[in-house]
Amino acid sequence: MSDFHPVFWQIHSDLPRQGPGNFEATKQAFSHVKGLPDSPQILDVGCGPGQQTVDLATLSNGNITAVDFYQPYLDELKQRFEAQGWTERLKVVCADMADLPLAAQSFDLIWSEGAIYIMGFDRGLNKWRSLLKPGGYIALSELSWLKPNPPEPVQQFWQEGYPSMRTLEENRAAMETAGYTLVDTFSLPESAWWTDYYTPLENKINQLKIEYEQDSGAMEILEAEQQEIDLYRHYSQYYGYVFYIGQIQEN
Repeated sequence: MSDFHPVFWQIHSDLPRQGPGNFEATKQAFSHVKGLPDSPQILDVGCGPGQQTVDLATLSNGNITAVDFYQPYLDELKQRFEAQGWTERLKVVCADMADLPLAAQSFDLIWSEGAIYIMGFDRGLNKWRSLLKPGGYIALSELSWLKPNPPEPVQQFWQEGYPSMRTLEENRAAMETAGYTLVDTFSLPESAWWTDYYTPLENKINQLKIEYEQDSGAMEILEAEQQEIDLYRHYSQYYGYVFYIGQIQEN
């Protein structure tokens, strides 16, 4: 984490979310997870400050293990659960999602919103599968191409930023190859990008540009963040976050 310029953490602190999403999308994805126990064991991988973790606790009576590599996000999440009186339902783990210290545990549901790209879609599906109980579910959102032949600015930006991004159809096939029965997929609406993520993020970028106007390194990061927002503003029909829900078969 010391390799990041301090402005990066300023940009990505005190936001409602650290990526596209909203309660309605989380609720829609959760509605496809059928037959869970009354108090399911849920693993939220790459939870960030955990708005979706709170949503999961609202939608279920589950006990949630939340994993992130950035301790301040976990501290913020704990405060959110304490405010709801749900402290006993949350366990936080500061760890790398590619090396989860959870070998002795198993879960009814693995959840990950906008985070599996960090270790790769296929690798995450295969590695996390061993943590699911028989008949368990996985639900995750992943940046995906929605339309062929994206314009050159879009293609170039994501070729540099996320070269392994694939189409919705390719990711559906990858889930089945990894041993999951595909339950459903759906694209997040544009409002899920703007309301709790890009709009407050853009406001913060504008404030920080004033503070860091003499810092070329910080300004480069701020401009890159703004470029991502502007790209989605103009080309949202070509790509988006897609929820993928799958289930492993009972033995």
